[in-house]
This record gives sequence, structure tokens and C-alpha cells, in this order.
Amino acid sequence: MELKGTVPTARYAELEISLKRYGIEIIDNPKSILVQKIKDAIVEMTYLQETLPISNNLAYLADKLNKTYHNLAETFVEITSISIQSYLIYQRIERTKQEIIEGKLNITQIAWKLKYSSVAHLSNEFKKITGLTPTGFQRIMKTRKKTELNH
Repeated sequence: MELKGTVPTARYAELEISLKRYGIEIIDNPKSILVQKIKDAIVEMTYLQETLPISNNLAYLADKLNKTYHNLAETFVEITSISIQSYLIYQRIERTKQEIIEGKLNITQIAWKLKYSSVAHLSNEFKKITGLTPTGFQRIMKTRKKTELNH
């Protein structure tokens, strides 16, 4: 949600307290707002990828947010201490985990669906982030499901 205009100080404090009860934080720093917009766009790209005409993720971000990629990248690192590319990889791995847990697709199909250049590329990124191969993660999830069913 974005508020247009000025909110009186007393009302702002009330709003801040009310939102904190639900784990929602007010972002009022322009750089933090931009970083949140970048994160939202990356999540959108990761979860709606089939419908978005994306040939280059970085160009998509720059176009969507009407900023140069250099400006986006610089601000993102300044606020989060990680690169946009690292955040994008992390989100893709989270999506991969969800796909594995759902169990509808095999690893090859997941790699294709998430537009990885190969299964090996997906596996390398997955292992760097999680310490496991996608197949190893899949085995753990299957074992966990069996254990839950038996209890």
C-alpha cells in the first residue's frame, strides 16, 4: 500500500502501532521503498514467470521500475547488503523447493519451468543455497511426508 500525501504525526504513530500488531512495517525511506519494489518485482517474476514476457530479468526490472539497472543494483546492495542477482537466485530456489514439495513435476520439468539453462545449472544453484542437491531435498521431503502419515 502506498500513501499519497502527508499523514499527521499522531495519526502516523497510531497507524505504525496498529500495523506492527500484524507484523507489517511502514517503509518511509525512499531507498527502502525502492528496494521493496525491486523485491516485489522479483517475486512477481519468479512466481508469474510463465505469463511475463521476460527475456532478460535485469532489463525487466529496470523497465518496470523506470530506473537504470545500475541505480537499482546500487540501491539494493546499499540497503540489503546483497546483490539483486543473489536475491533473484534465492527466490528461484525457494520456488524450486515449493515445486519439489508439491511433487507434480520432476527436477527436469522444474528446471525447464523456471527457465534454467539446464538441470545442472539448477542443481548447482540449489546446492550453493541449501547445501543439498534438488534430488536430496526431494528425498528428505518424501521421508518427512511418510513420517507425518505414520504419526
